[in-house]
Amino acid sequence: MVVELSDKVSISTVQRWFQRFRYGAEVIEDAPRSGMPVVKNCDKIAELIERDRHSSSRSIGQELGMSHQTVIIHLKKLGFKKMLDVWVPHDLTQINIFTHMDACESLLNRNKIDPFLKRMVSGDEKCHLLQREAQTVVVEKR
Repeated sequence: MVVELSDKVSISTVQRWFQRFRYGAEVIEDAPRSGMPVVKNCDKIAELIERDRHSSSRSIGQELGMSHQTVIIHLKKLGFKKMLDVWVPHDLTQINIFTHMDACESLLNRNKIDPFLKRMVSGDEKCHLLQREAQTVVVEKR
């Protein structure tokens, strides 16, 4: 007899089924879950984000009566990402793309006049200018 991995069931699942049959269950399907349906949660979270993109996952969770981790999971499903304390759609629209392209072109043209890009170090979505005038430190040998 050949058994494929996808056909295997864990021991704990089989034990749970055995307990259910022992107490009179006739099917092994899960019981209906309590709580608000996921679709309604997503709709309410999207509504709150559209109203205030600066709101935190904790404040949304408190307002809707759920954990902030659940809110974050739903926001990721909706395609939102937190950037600089603002919830933004993860996929760019055409207007966003053209705005970014215009900004990049403007910065490249500015760099031709004043080469500021050589003085920048980028990391973790924030930029810091380097100090060109480094202080000279004299080290004495003993």
